[in-house]
Amino acid sequence: MNRRNFIQIGIASAGAVSAISGKEAMATAKLGNTHHADATLIEATVADLQAAMSAGKLTAKALTAQYLARIKAIDKSGPRINAIIELNPDAPAIAAALDKERKTKGARGPLHGIPVLLKDNIATFDKMQTTAGSWALVGSQPSRDAFIVTQLREAGAVILGKTNLSEWANIRSSRSTSGWSGRGGLTKNPYALDRNTSGSSSGSGAAIAASLAAVAVGTETDGSIVSPANVNGLVGFKPTLGLVSRNGIIPIAHSQDTAGPMTRTVADAAVLLSVLAGSDARDAATQEANARKVDYTQFLKVDGLKGARIGVVRPNITNANDLVASVIEEALKVLTAQGAVLIDPVELPNAGKYGRTEFEVLQYELKADMAAYLAEFVPQSKIKTLQDIIDFNDANRTREMPYFNQETFLLAVKKGGLDSQEYIDALATNLRLSRAEGIDQIMKQHRLDALVAPSGGPAWLTDFIKGDNSGGGFSSAAAVAGYPHISVPAGAVYGLPVGISFVGAAWSEPTLIKLAYSYEQASRQRRAPTFVKTVNPQI
Repeated sequence: MNRRNFIQIGIASAGAVSAISGKEAMATAKLGNTHHADATLIEATVADLQAAMSAGKLTAKALTAQYLARIKAIDKSGPRINAIIELNPDAPAIAAALDKERKTKGARGPLHGIPVLLKDNIATFDKMQTTAGSWALVGSQPSRDAFIVTQLREAGAVILGKTNLSEWANIRSSRSTSGWSGRGGLTKNPYALDRNTSGSSSGSGAAIAASLAAVAVGTETDGSIVSPANVNGLVGFKPTLGLVSRNGIIPIAHSQDTAGPMTRTVADAAVLLSVLAGSDARDAATQEANARKVDYTQFLKVDGLKGARIGVVRPNITNANDLVASVIEEALKVLTAQGAVLIDPVELPNAGKYGRTEFEVLQYELKADMAAYLAEFVPQSKIKTLQDIIDFNDANRTREMPYFNQETFLLAVKKGGLDSQEYIDALATNLRLSRAEGIDQIMKQHRLDALVAPSGGPAWLTDFIKGDNSGGGFSSAAAVAGYPHISVPAGAVYGLPVGISFVGAAWSEPTLIKLAYSYEQASRQRRAPTFVKTVNPQI
């Protein structure tokens, strides 16, 4: 990812300088006189980049080249965070064509010439592969772009590459290590290289935190956008189910899957969501999307918290790590200072009561949805069913299962069809407990605009033997309900980022953007990573 106009900036702290080569530091430069005079490649926003291109101080081709140089210096050498699984060889040519178009016709919109990264479960019909991090799909060319990729291309975005992920979006095993895939290896957290990136949008999180591109697209079933955003100091936005098409995205479960923005600012998330949202005839869930979508940048209101009624999900703070709880208490003070009315405490009804039925639904839908994706997007592949993936993993155990197995796949493949009564009942239970008797109930009871809680704990030490140790999160209620959820940087614990989550009712993206932006502008908690090897608190 990239931006600037030829003045050295180095890495944002002395701790990072030792990890980055002098050549890389010289390749990073200031953007010039944009609306933030000190904007640099490291933390430049989409607006910064557009201002520089509009002023003739930067081109998309130069920007793309600069991001590629930064990827080479930081992702493939230096700290080697390993966020990028594949680069688009046509990106420079695409950027050059967009520069020519800008000169002759003007910019298409705010993403014109902006390099974007995609999670490697989002299909692209180009020279890149789409594999979900698995060797099983290597060599299988998708038959067309995913719908959201078409949206991005039409908006003038430069598809820079694909990001690594927790293989198969972390559904293969309950004992997995997030951020690892057979094809991509391990993605490291840029805030401490021995810490985990969370998942499953691991590479998207690490890459944008490290400024390897302007913005990225992640996907979520339950926590896969907001959790890596939390531990990588980002804004992660999981939209309402049906606002963004899933067609062309390697699935887990259609009742919960969605794509969404992963960015360094709320403003960039609003720009990206405005492009991603839209109805798609191939995704029935998006039937209302065109009627619901708007230009989300109109809701970037500094005073967006004034008068807002926000429910504080106090049990999630009480049960959090003490250091995380302290960060969130400071965030609540910011909300109050900006005019929000805090309803504290509130308790989310039925939280935690649908864990078993959620897992049942995911297994049923994984089996059916995976077969449908393979048939539609890679019909030439020998891999046609979940059983074929299982067989491939067994035959390639050394490179596919060196650390953990595939017990969730084995459970899912034994399930029946989507007409099974067990599945129908489980899905109905999930929706009832998470919607009408969950988020809807508490928001109606207290006349709330949103719920807030810690997004999760700080990044844990990566451990291939024991697997993940992620601690409590706040993703499941919104994930199961299909409701929007945005995580925003709230502070840090010994340099490890911690986020605060805003969750709302269905289609409440405008409200959440107002609240999140107002909080972000008042708190200013986003910090660039320093690529330290480890965190060593002084006692």
